[in-house]
Amino acid sequence: MTTTIMGDGAIRRTSLYGSCTENTYAGVLSFMRRTYSRDLTDVDVAISGIPLDLATTFRPGARLGPAAVRAASVQLAELMPFPWGFDPFQELAVIDYGDCWIDAHNPLSIPAAIVGHARTILASKAKMLTFGGDHFITYPLLKAHAERYGKPLSLIHFDAHCDTWPDDNPDSLNHGTMFYKAVKEGLIDPATSVQIGLRTWNDDFMGFNVINAPWVHTNGVETSIEAILSIVGTRPAYLTFDIDCLDPAFAPGTGTPVAGGLSSAQALAIIRGMGPVNLIGADIVEVSPPYDQSEITALAAAHIACDLLCILRNQKIARSATD
Repeated sequence: MTTTIMGDGAIRRTSLYGSCTENTYAGVLSFMRRTYSRDLTDVDVAISGIPLDLATTFRPGARLGPAAVRAASVQLAELMPFPWGFDPFQELAVIDYGDCWIDAHNPLSIPAAIVGHARTILASKAKMLTFGGDHFITYPLLKAHAERYGKPLSLIHFDAHCDTWPDDNPDSLNHGTMFYKAVKEGLIDPATSVQIGLRTWNDDFMGFNVINAPWVHTNGVETSIEAILSIVGTRPAYLTFDIDCLDPAFAPGTGTPVAGGLSSAQALAIIRGMGPVNLIGADIVEVSPPYDQSEITALAAAHIACDLLCILRNQKIARSATD
């Protein structure tokens, strides 16, 4: 006989699979009520936060992002995700690993701490879904993923900014130069990578394929999906979603908002089209709760994360069918 857990499944659930009954307004706030655990045995996806905002160039607050995204996920844990119509946790073993420990008073120690955090998770063969924090966190995450999956990786990058401004200082913490460094170090291949939603200028986009925001508005979601899939193909791809890819009307709670961005509907539709991608990991960054309004930015981030989990669930089932 199966006993239904009523409340606080994040600390009371004994299985990696399944969901439980919660009051949306109460209880332990893991992402989508997944079990809080550091046991990576048989885990498919480990969700974790990296509460860093020391690399921001404008408004701070992204260190509070992981907690906000977890809190915004409570309704997503209550019903079957739309438009998927299934509970991804019946087939996908997902835990909330908690947050990466960083020493904000010793900034130069932070990149290595993030790499170590990621190495531990990836060594278990679990995939990572990470919440920032500012966008700098993607750089050490890419280092760990390139070690695990081989370099160069393909990058699927949603953003208002290209983040390829020159920076040859190996010790700098800057959320606008990570992909300049990643290309220079051979972590990612710009020719098989794509940046979606850009609406800021750089004299050198370093060979990245760019699908800027006006192009998406003009050509539409389906054409954008086709373009992304044709660029990335079946190569191992890491997906990073800076929430400022969305127009400030849909994501005001971010550090460097830029007008003219994607709507939540456009972004979610494109994410849902990423099923054919060989997705090795993902992050969602730059949610800054102090500048949010009615939690709409955190809600958008939580919905993106949920869709990514549904994609990973479908990919796991597809792999099982061919094994």
